[in-house]
This record gives sequence, C-alpha cells and structure tokens, in this order.
Amino acid sequence: MQALSILLSIKSLIHQRILTAHNCINIRFPTHGGLYAWEFEKEGEELNVNVRGQLIFNTSHHIVEAALQGLGIAFLPEEEFGEHIKNGNLIKVLADWCPAFPGYYLYYPSRRQPSPAFKIVLEALKQQ
Repeated sequence: MQALSILLSIKSLIHQRILTAHNCINIRFPTHGGLYAWEFEKEGEELNVNVRGQLIFNTSHHIVEAALQGLGIAFLPEEEFGEHIKNGNLIKVLADWCPAFPGYYLYYPSRRQPSPAFKIVLEALKQQ
C-alpha cells in the first residue's frame, strides 16, 4: 500500500489548518523533551506548526515506517525518505515550503592541536 498525500500550495494560515486537520506523525527529541514544531519557509516567510497525530516517535526510522504504512503525514529531512520518494512509495507534500537543507557544520577549536583520531574523522567528513 502506498502512502500518498495531496500536494498543496496555499497560504501559510491555510497550511496550519490543513496540517492540524490531518493525522501527522510527531517526533519527540530525547534532548528537547517536547514535540518538534514543524518548520517551513517560503520567500522569507517562516512558519512553525505544532501538528497533531496519534503517533509520536523518537527515531526517524519509525517515522519513515509509519509513513510507508499510510499512518499519517511525516516531516523529516528529505534524505530520510529519498529512496521511497524515488520509487513512488511516498510523495512530497508542501515541497515549495521546504527549502533545501544546506548541510551540517562542524565547529572546533583551531588553537589546539587536534588529536590524530579527530583528524581522521574530520577528513572523512570532508570527503562526503
């Protein structure tokens, strides 16, 4: 069974109403404690939506599995769903409100001499 949703392209207030009217799959970060507010942005307008749903997970794997079973709308970085989107099992919703993720950044002290292990990790990350 494919988990399909309707592609929507409407104003932000209507986005909130639609998302809160659907069964959404929430995530609770162990370090944060509360439920994650979904973050959207389009043409400089930012929107945070507290969605509702019957399912709450603390790992992305379970969210992907629930979305594949059609249990609700999920919100994670695209690479979590990549293969499932490519093969048609899932589709993007509100794609115009989800800007590309620029990537992660690594900050570390430049004054101290890094350990050999840290240098290996740093070089591996640079290769990707």
